[in-house]
Order: sequence, then structure tokens, then C-alpha cells
Amino acid sequence: MLLSSAVRKSLASSLSRQLMGQQSSLLGRTAISRAASVRLLDANHTQHLLASKHLSSAAAAIQEEPASKPSPPSPPPAAKEETPFVPSQRKYKHFQNVELTPAGVAIVRFDNPDKKVNTLSFALMREAQTMWEADIQSNSDIKSIVFTSAKESGFIAGADIFDISSVQDKSELVPVIEEALNFFLHMKAKEVPMVAAIHGPALGGGLEWALWCDYRICTDSKATKLGLPEVKLGLLPGFGGTQNLPALVGIQGAMDMMLTGKNILPAKAKKMGLVDLVVAPQSLESVAIETAEGLANGTVKKSKPKRKSLINRLIEDTPPGQNLMWSKVKETVDKNTDGNYPAPYEIIDCVKYGLAHPGMEKFKHEREGFAKLAATKESEALIGLFDGTTQMKKLSSGAEPIKVKKVAVMGAGLMGAGIAQVTAEKGYDVLLKDRDDAAVGRGISYMTDNWEKKCKRKRMTNYELNTNSSRVTPLSDHTESWKRHFAGADLVIEAVFEDLALKRKIIQQVEEVTPDHCVFATNTSAIPIADIAAPGEEVKRSENVVGMHYFSPVPQMPLLEIIPHAGTSDEALATAFAVGNKQGKTCVVVKDVPGFYVNRCLGPILSEVTALVKEGVPLDRLDKAMKKFGMPVGPITLIDNVGVDVASKVSNYLASADLGVRMGGGDLSLLSNMVEKGWLGKKSNQGFFTYSGKKGKPSIGPEVTAYLKDFTDGNTSDLSETDIQNRIVARLVNEAAMCLQDEIIENPVCGDIGLVFGIGFAPFRGGVFRYLDSVGTSSFVDMMNGYAETKGEQFEPVQLLKDYAASGKKFHGN
Repeated sequence: MLLSSAVRKSLASSLSRQLMGQQSSLLGRTAISRAASVRLLDANHTQHLLASKHLSSAAAAIQEEPASKPSPPSPPPAAKEETPFVPSQRKYKHFQNVELTPAGVAIVRFDNPDKKVNTLSFALMREAQTMWEADIQSNSDIKSIVFTSAKESGFIAGADIFDISSVQDKSELVPVIEEALNFFLHMKAKEVPMVAAIHGPALGGGLEWALWCDYRICTDSKATKLGLPEVKLGLLPGFGGTQNLPALVGIQGAMDMMLTGKNILPAKAKKMGLVDLVVAPQSLESVAIETAEGLANGTVKKSKPKRKSLINRLIEDTPPGQNLMWSKVKETVDKNTDGNYPAPYEIIDCVKYGLAHPGMEKFKHEREGFAKLAATKESEALIGLFDGTTQMKKLSSGAEPIKVKKVAVMGAGLMGAGIAQVTAEKGYDVLLKDRDDAAVGRGISYMTDNWEKKCKRKRMTNYELNTNSSRVTPLSDHTESWKRHFAGADLVIEAVFEDLALKRKIIQQVEEVTPDHCVFATNTSAIPIADIAAPGEEVKRSENVVGMHYFSPVPQMPLLEIIPHAGTSDEALATAFAVGNKQGKTCVVVKDVPGFYVNRCLGPILSEVTALVKEGVPLDRLDKAMKKFGMPVGPITLIDNVGVDVASKVSNYLASADLGVRMGGGDLSLLSNMVEKGWLGKKSNQGFFTYSGKKGKPSIGPEVTAYLKDFTDGNTSDLSETDIQNRIVARLVNEAAMCLQDEIIENPVCGDIGLVFGIGFAPFRGGVFRYLDSVGTSSFVDMMNGYAETKGEQFEPVQLLKDYAASGKKFHGN
């Protein structure tokens, strides 16, 4: 809910007194819990949003005036060529033939056989009108209707966002949406009960279709989830969702769903009134038909909005309560987005407008808002990221992976245990091995604690916890049978210390006991894969060795860099890619170079941060400037979170590698001296900031202040926010462009996804290459040249940027 329980009671109490005429200050007596209110686009939440399998948008629509019969549809712009459909036994492409039961229940099943999942495309909406007129509208034998899916994959996974992207002039979406609304109102005008029978995802436009029905039934399957995730793509629900959802579940529940884009599971959906019944999958259609019959003959009552408690009525249905609620919602969105995402504000506006204008005008306002958002650069960027993640689910080589049933993980530290956790969760048998039982035990405890937290938060059942645990076999050097267990391993992932000799020794041990097809993946973040895989006494099957670089914490971070060396076989690469995909990771194939891609781009940022600190730019100003740019955290906080020792090691390693002048301009002793002092960051409670307890706000202590004064020679700088942003971003973008130029990454899409998912580069900017397209490569190069003249050759644009600037070419599109 939008408000915490304690706060809602406090608010209700204050409102009651005020409504009774007592003079008390509502704002002075109440406070809305930020933790319970809308959470939008913080670092981990953003990454989860973008990695989600079913990011969907609402592409559709509602109309202003009801009509007894829809006007002839004007064809909307075509997104792409549709496979020609030739009617035979089956009359429709997107629907199975309408079935009519003896009791007069029409069963309409969504089903496009050409697609794995149902989506609401322009073509489906046109065909729905045709189907309705031909089979339903004039058939007096139809007493009620059930909408369901013929696919096991789900109800409707959302609208076809590429239909929306294909419309160049987004204002043309308004009449398309208006026409679709006409269809929904026309359905309602038949005045027969409609039931939505939902199994699997009902997201975006899919849920909105269900909201137009009189009754909603869903299955208790783990695959079933309901949501309006349009905000993730910079859009708003366009099928009337901003109006129909608050009317059904209340303003607070609706705003929580629409502003976060979260998925609602069956039990929660029933509790909040989003669905009326939850049944077993095998009973869904029969229960839906029985319910439809009951709705038609009056033995079952139509669904009604859940009765609000007194507290919620005071909050949602009184002017003082609404005023406070909206001010706190906006305050929270402001704080979490820095105003960089227009969609949440438009959603708020649509809901508020609908409350003030209960007639059909509210739908007109909604569709105009949808078209306005669709035209924003933020929506274009977020849709580009969604498209990119879809593209990256396939490996360009097309090689077939080996079949993997059992995965062994060497090293049970945080990385190894995290890898083992996400592997077991996806159904693999897992061997977790470390040097002794105590080390393995710590890894098992880490996984169990994480699973127990999921259970507590209702994200996992106890059965699933026990099943996942049963898949993991703990092993140590003292386990006599460990070699026999490894004899069945298809993939081994090592996550041990960054020591070349140790890693090669582990390969030797593994090759002695595993089958010839077994792939060996190293989780190194720095050592060249070619060095680890070099043929010799320790390594006999070099072609089976590949890099799999996970990011910490593994269960939360969505990116996986896969690094083949020159001799890695296509099958080994495909196997690593397939397992990474199944683990829920977005996989980027990267060339075997120091730092790979993400850390290689991070190096010049670290160098520039030390340069800015050296000039006397205050730490909090650095953090504030980059958060304002759209990064999840500022660079100083990032270094403290990652670990000052880790940041120092990475930056010094890259400074001695092949980046040359691109790692220059800074003073890396800033970090190495802190390591010597034991200031390792948050993990030691002292880095740039001092950390005192879980709730204590990080602060800059006197020792750090003195250290920085000495490091800067007492210099201070009032460098502008824009200059801070430009200098840090220029170093990042330049290195990313160099990676593209040197074919370290395959294409700009890989570059964008890698840095958004790897370091949280502002999602609303779409990644570094979409950002260049947006600001113009020519102007960006001019800006870099200016810094090169005043600050040094580390700002010299790489040749690829110069070429794009000269030609006017874009990295995405023409």
C-alpha cells in the first residue's frame, strides 16, 4: 500500500478530528512513510525492472463516447510485415474460433500460433473488432463471455511495443487509441457479463483488457502475475488503466502498481481486489465458464470494488486526505527520480484528472498523455534498452551449447555462493566446493539466508526453498567423494582468489576428474582468460575454457560478461551463454582484454574522480552532480560501496595495462593511501565517508577532512555541476567508444546494455551510445576537445568519435 499502517491510522485520526471541526494541523500531525510509499528507479529496482522478462507497454486504448456500433476502423500505421493469414478451419489469426457452450457462454481464446506469447498488436485489435461483429454482437444466444488464452505461456504479456515505435508521429497514436476504446465500450454495450480467465502473465494491455471485464479469475501458478509496467518504458497505461485500476483497487494500491510497475502475484491480487477468484490452473476454464453462467442467471454477483476501510476512505475520499497523499507521492517521486522520468508525473496527473472529471473526458486526457510520453526521448531510450535486452538473448554465432544438467562452483565465498544460488534456483544440480567444511558452510548459510528472506517477503514458498536447497551438494577438499561428484559435472565455474597460478591449478584438478565435454568458466575480473587457459602442464583442454564475469551481489546484478579467449570453442562459448541466460542474466560477449568492458570503462572514471578531488571539488558535490545526471549513486559513494581497496586495485591495474593516456590525468595515490590507512569503505565503516550503524547517515569525519586537505594542498573548487558531469561522462563515453572501435564489444547495443546494467548508467538516457545520439556526437567531441586543451590529452576523443562527428552518423538508426 502507498501508506504504512501506522501512518494511515495517524492520518485517519487527524482527518477525523479535522472533519469534526477540531482545529488541528493535518500536515503537522502526520507523516507518510517513505519506505511504504512509491519506490521508483533506485539502483537495484531499476536493474530488476530492466532485466525483467516481461517488460511490456500499453499500446492501446479507449474512446471518448460510447457507441451502439463501432465506426469502420481506420487502419493504424503498420509496425512490420504480418505473415499473411488465410482462413480455413480457423477463421482468425489472433484468436481461436469462438466456442459457444449450451448454456450460452462464448469462449474467446487469444492465440497467435506464430508467437510464443500473446501480445496486443494493432493487427490483433483490428481482428478483435471483426471477430466481435461476426460472431458475438448479433448473436442473441450469447448470454456471457469468457476471455482466456489458448497458450500455456500466459494470458497477454502486454502490447506490442514495436507497433508503437513504428509510428513516427506519435500524435497519430491518439486516434488509434480512441478507436480501440470504442471497441471496449462497444463490448460493454452488449450488456452481457464478461469474465477474464487468467493464467500466466497479464501485463500492460493484457491486464487492462481484463479490467474492462465484470469478473476476473486467475490461477495460483507461480507463472501468473498481473501488472501495469508501462512506467518502465517511459509510458502510462493506455487502455484506460489509469482510470479503471484506481476505481477497482483504490488510489493507493493503483498508484503503487503503476508508479513502480511491480508484478502482483495471485494471493496479493485476491487480497487487494484485483481478481475475484484464485483457482488451480487445471480448473481455470471450467470455473470461468461456471462463473459466467452464474453471472448471466444471477446466481453469481458481479465484481465490485473492494470496500474501503475507514482509514482509506479518509485518505482517498476527502480533500484534506487527497491533498496530503498527492503531495507525499510527488515528493517521493521527485526524490527518487530527480525529475528525470516524465512518466510517473503523467500517471499522477491522469489519475488526479480522472477523479476531477468522472465522465468520458478522462479517457481523452489519458490517451493524449500516452501519445505525449511516447514522443519523449526518455521513452525512446527505455524502449531501446528493452529492445536491446531482447536482441541479446541470442548468440550471434548460432552455435549449439552442450546440454548442462550439473554445474560445479569452485569457491564458496560471496561470489561463488551467489553463483550457486542463482544456478540452483533455475533447476540445475549444483556442486559447491571450497577448501574446508567451514568455508562451504558459510556459502550454504549465505544462500539459505537469502532464500529465507525471499520467503519472508512472499517471493518464494517454503517448498521452493527446500527444493533449491536439495539441489545443492556441499563439498570440500576433505570430502572423499568430491571427485566422483565432479565426474558428472557439465560446467565448472571457479570463483576463487585472483591468482593466476591458483586458477590454473584448479583447472588441472578439474580436468583430471571431469568428462571431456565439461566446460570450465573462470569468474576472474582482471586476469586475461588467455593466460588462464594457456595450454601447458596444468591445462590440457584449453578450448573448453571461457570467462564468465559476474557482478556482485550476484543474485541482484543482472549483467554477465562472457569472455572467450582466441582458442575457446564455439560450443564452450554457447554453453556459457545458455547457462547465463537461464540464470536470468543479460549476457554480453566481450573481447579478452584487461578489464574486459565494464571495468575497463570504469577505470578512466576513477582516474577523473581523483583528479576532481585533487582540484578541491567537495565529495558531496561530486556525488550530487552524478546522481542528478541519472546515476544510481555518486562516484564517491560507489567507491565506498565497492570497496576502496577494490577500486584502487582496478584503477592501478588498468593504469599499468594498455589504456595509455586514457587512464591519465588523475592521482591514484588518493585511493592507495586510504587502503594503507585501513579506510576500505563501507565494509570497514570508514572510507571517504564514516558509517555509524545501519540507520546513521554517512558523514565526512575530521580525519578524512584533514587527509583531503593535505591531498589537495588546501585547494578548493566551485566547479559547476555541468562541468563535473561532463568531465566524468566524457571519460566513460570515450572509453566505451574505444571498446567499440577495437571490437571489444560487438555493437552499440552491447555497449549500452553493459553500462546500464553494469554500473547503472542513467537508464532514461538509454546507454552511452544512445546518449551520444541524443546530444550529438559532433557537439560531444567539441566539448571533449575543449577539455583536452585545458586539462590534458586524457580527454582526446578516440578516432571513432571523430569519424561519427565528421559524418553526422548515429550509433542507433540513421
